[in-house]
Amino acid sequence: MPTTKQPQEAIKFEIQTYRRPKDRKALQTSHVAFSGSPQRHPYDREKIILIADPYSTHNFFYEFHKEDIAYVEELPSIVNLEGETVTMVRVWIKKMSIAMRCSPFIVEDTAGEPLENK
Repeated sequence: MPTTKQPQEAIKFEIQTYRRPKDRKALQTSHVAFSGSPQRHPYDREKIILIADPYSTHNFFYEFHKEDIAYVEELPSIVNLEGETVTMVRVWIKKMSIAMRCSPFIVEDTAGEPLENK
């Protein structure tokens, strides 16, 4: 009998300690929402990484300072074809905060023709 993988419980992330704001309208005027899968920053404990679409072939991620996060909402987790689950959240970031968006790409000549030696 073949073995099938069952969906696993998503791992809780430490930023879930943020509390629901009393006035959501005020939050919307002073903050911007970003959705994705939260990950620990590889070397800076004061930052988080938010992977926008973890299973996309054209992926990118955001890097935020934890102090700029006002609120975190849990979203439904997503499951890939192999049954692996990924936690998804919506983070509310204070407007005018400095953050980084990183989009990997393949280095290639965009003209489509090889460069000639002159």
